[in-house]
Amino acid sequence: MRKIIFTMLLLPFLAISQNSTEYGVFENAILTPNPAQVTQFEKGLAEHNKKYHGEGPYGVRVYWISNGENTGSYVWTMGPFPWSTLDNRPAEKEGHDADWNTNVAAYMTADSGKQSYWQGHNDLSRFPKDFTIKKMLVDYYDVKRGKGDEVLKLVGKMNKLYAGKSPDETFGIYTNEFGSTKGGRDLAVISFFDKSAWLGEDHSVEKKYEEMYGAGSWGQFLKDWMEVTNGSETELWIYRSDLSGINGDVKVSDRR
Repeated sequence: MRKIIFTMLLLPFLAISQNSTEYGVFENAILTPNPAQVTQFEKGLAEHNKKYHGEGPYGVRVYWISNGENTGSYVWTMGPFPWSTLDNRPAEKEGHDADWNTNVAAYMTADSGKQSYWQGHNDLSRFPKDFTIKKMLVDYYDVKRGKGDEVLKLVGKMNKLYAGKSPDETFGIYTNEFGSTKGGRDLAVISFFDKSAWLGEDHSVEKKYEEMYGAGSWGQFLKDWMEVTNGSETELWIYRSDLSGINGDVKVSDRR
């Protein structure tokens, strides 16, 4: 439980500049290659992203999922972008769709391509320093119906905790733009880390929380969290620079 709640806070929020009147969203697609055609799939995916998704709001990063029911699949992530730019995304007139169908989709399984859109919440996020994406811990939470605002209030308390007690941590918060009661993926939390040893570290979250909010407050937080969520699931993602259209560098100046 300590690790689940702690990692809830370490989500790098890759949002567009606050100077925009629109908020930033990410388009995520789960791609599952035919096991016998992984080499062809990766070659086609890399060439496609370098050609069509190498800059701007249509820039793409690719991650490989290393645990859970989606192990062996890839996450194709485009953005951040405001909704208004989606109508002008690369399409058939640039040869985009034909290239995708011929060189990428042809090597995927029939159930591949599940897609979702995620909004970042800048007011609940922190970017104290520049960093480079390497590995990611992704936590999905199923939020109970009508409890979205309460969940974000609790996340806000954790935001305050890390601002005061662990100021060097980088995190952000995403919510599913089109969540469903069946899907159970309403809130996504992504932690960036360099070495796997980070997963086993004790970050003393309970101690720090009670130092800030008082004795017994951690137990109350856990109780409150359980009352507004139905459960969670976790995935590990590995950044694949060789398959991506853009690099893994995240600049603080670009997120404010």
